[in-house]
Amino acid sequence: MIQMQTELDVADNTGAKVAKCIKVLGGSRKRFAGLGDVVVVSIVKALPGSPFTDKRNKAQRVTRGVIVRTKKATRRDDGSYVKFDRNAIVLVDADGNPRGTRIFGAVARELRDRKFMKIISQAREVV
Repeated sequence: MIQMQTELDVADNTGAKVAKCIKVLGGSRKRFAGLGDVVVVSIVKALPGSPFTDKRNKAQRVTRGVIVRTKKATRRDDGSYVKFDRNAIVLVDADGNPRGTRIFGAVARELRDRKFMKIISQAREVV
């Protein structure tokens, strides 16, 4: 489960490395996010030379992301559980398309139900 102030790894090649969740989208009373949910994040750590390290434009450091891996186990319809060793997101634009061109690591199959097909197709492994 992801909530406000949770630090997440960024699993794409946009240049951001660590992001902090600042808002869970999807209703006024929604406090926790799981696999496939969209959150608003602030980029905490980024590679030098990436757009997220620009000191002049702080608004560029706030973006949206889709959660692709969580440490909390998620129950599937067949009764099995899936969990990962780190929390991770993929940065997306306003339309839900990934900002990067590559995705590192495995992503959960639950993204297919949430209609993030471009993330599924770019990922090397779908668990």
